[in-house]
Amino acid sequence: MIEAAVMIFFPALMAFSACSDIFTMTISNRVSIALALGFLPLAWFLGMPAMTVLSHLSCGAVILAITFSFFCFGWVGGGDAKLAATTAIWLGWENILEYGVVAAVYGGVLTLAIVGFRRWPLPSTLMQRPWIARLHDEKSGIPYGVALAAAGLFLYPQTQVWIRAAVA
Repeated sequence: MIEAAVMIFFPALMAFSACSDIFTMTISNRVSIALALGFLPLAWFLGMPAMTVLSHLSCGAVILAITFSFFCFGWVGGGDAKLAATTAIWLGWENILEYGVVAAVYGGVLTLAIVGFRRWPLPSTLMQRPWIARLHDEKSGIPYGVALAAAGLFLYPQTQVWIRAAVA
C-alpha cells in the first residue's frame, strides 16, 4: 500500500502542477502544501531516519529562500518558487544540483519552444481558447512549472523515498 502511495502521490501532483501552469499560468498553494505535508507521513512509514527527514526539509527551506529571492527580482513566479522548494524536499540534497541542471535544460527547451510558437500566427479557432491565447501572447510569461515538474519526475526514482519504497 505504501509503495502505491510513493508511486502515485508525488508524480500525480507534479503532473497536476505542470498542467495547471500550462492552462492557467498558476500553481495552486494547495499543491505546494500537499507536497510539503505529504512527504512527512511517507517518510515516517518508510522508516526514514529523523536526521534524513530534517536534511530533506532543510533542502526545501534553502531552495525556498533562493527561489523567493528570484521571485522578488521578477525572474520566476511565486508558484514556481514554491514548487521548486517543495520538490526539493522530496529530492533532498543528494539530488538538488542535478535538479537545477535538469530543470534549466528542460526550461530552456520549453522557453525556445514557446518563443517559436509565439512567432507563428494562430488560426482564430485556436486563439478563442483562452489558455492557448495566453501561451501565444508575447507579454505572457513562460509556464516554468512544466520544466520544474518534469525535472522532478525525471529524478524521482533516484530519491530516498523511491528507493526505500522499492526495497520495502
